[in-house]
Amino acid sequence: MAKLVLLSEGFTGKSYELKAESTTVGRLPDNAFEVPEASVSSHHAEILLKGGEVVVRDLDSTNGTFINGQKITESVLKPGQILRLGTIDMRLESGDGASHRPKQELLQQTRVIPQGVKLEDLDEARTTSFEGKTGFEKKSNRAIRLFIALVVVFGLIMISLLLLIVLRG
Repeated sequence: MAKLVLLSEGFTGKSYELKAESTTVGRLPDNAFEVPEASVSSHHAEILLKGGEVVVRDLDSTNGTFINGQKITESVLKPGQILRLGTIDMRLESGDGASHRPKQELLQQTRVIPQGVKLEDLDEARTTSFEGKTGFEKKSNRAIRLFIALVVVFGLIMISLLLLIVLRG
């Protein structure tokens, strides 16, 4: 029996056997195959079993449906090909043991797609500095001091004008 094996980080190892003639895939739990990831539409795609073929139909998804990098609206998915829904990659594997490629070759094709930033990446970014600056130095108070000086001068001018008007009037 054919199954979809997820390859993206956070979903690695999760799979879904295609048993029904029609399987909906999407982010919401009312889909037969739920993929709870923001880039996957609520009802992203439909997978149809038609006479030994697996047909994928996009359900007007926001981020598109792709087979081996090619955007599709409806297309046949063959064993070993990569189906991408949003940012989630999955591979179709045939359950008859004849995926037409050695297992080692399939493992080499498996890609882990990162979902976010790792703590180590942040440490590397912080240690890379430009002229010894990290971006977290205390900022200069020059602009604030200039603003305060202008406000004080303006205030003195206004008080002087008010006094001049009061004394003459």
